[in-house]
Amino acid sequence: MPSSPEDTTGSADPLDSLVLHATDNGVSWITLNRPEAMNAVTWDQRERVIALLAEASADPAVRAVVLTATGRGFCAGADLRGAAATSARTTGDRVPGDVARTIRLGAQRLIAAVLDCEKPVIAAVNGTAAGIGAHLAFACDLVLAADSAKFIEVFVRRGLVPDGGGTYLLPRLIGPQRAKELMFFGDSLPASEAERLGLVNRVVPAEELTETAHAWAQRLADGPTRAIALTKQLVNASLDSDRATAFAAEAMAQEINMTTQDASEGVASFMERRTPKYRGL
Repeated sequence: MPSSPEDTTGSADPLDSLVLHATDNGVSWITLNRPEAMNAVTWDQRERVIALLAEASADPAVRAVVLTATGRGFCAGADLRGAAATSARTTGDRVPGDVARTIRLGAQRLIAAVLDCEKPVIAAVNGTAAGIGAHLAFACDLVLAADSAKFIEVFVRRGLVPDGGGTYLLPRLIGPQRAKELMFFGDSLPASEAERLGLVNRVVPAEELTETAHAWAQRLADGPTRAIALTKQLVNASLDSDRATAFAAEAMAQEINMTTQDASEGVASFMERRTPKYRGL
């Protein structure tokens, strides 16, 4: 598989080598880089990804985001071998509420950061996405997967309840019966089957994954950034809205969008029969 853009931060912080980051022609590339651990995500990595997504939202030079990984795994879930995680599961010192707080401030914050990012986020799933790793992919706006990738709702295999937004995301993406099947059995779901169910937009040969992600991200980066951001917000909110609320939000979003330079350019280019040149403003 071709490599994603190289890290250009120039930082010597070891964490920067575990979550690579580069901006390439308006696209923010966030790459999990713990291939020896199948990119099981640590607390520090999670916080860095959340911060990078927030930076992407705030930076007008960033107009799309790609989330991907190195090696054979996209993300094998949360790193449960850390000292804090081990302590929480093996000692009797846990205070009631600790687990819920950990989930709320940890895995759920990560998924929310993807859903709330003001720029479109593409998941380029290069390998196994399990547990929170699967949910990280499903939270993205568009999902590309290598033909060798697979998705696993691994929680039931460990005697756990799904977290990281899985019970919110999956029923909305594929319906409650399919979601329950995946979560009750914890079977490995090949990329091709994930595409058939609607969890993946497109499956490509592994060697074409980064190239396809580049092409899709560049199309988004060249588009009307604010209109895409408002569209993302509308679609995400519609899943929890009644018709009247969704219609009102849609009308207001169009009202807001019509004040942007890109909307003016879109209309002008149509009238002048030319290709629009959007600036993300």
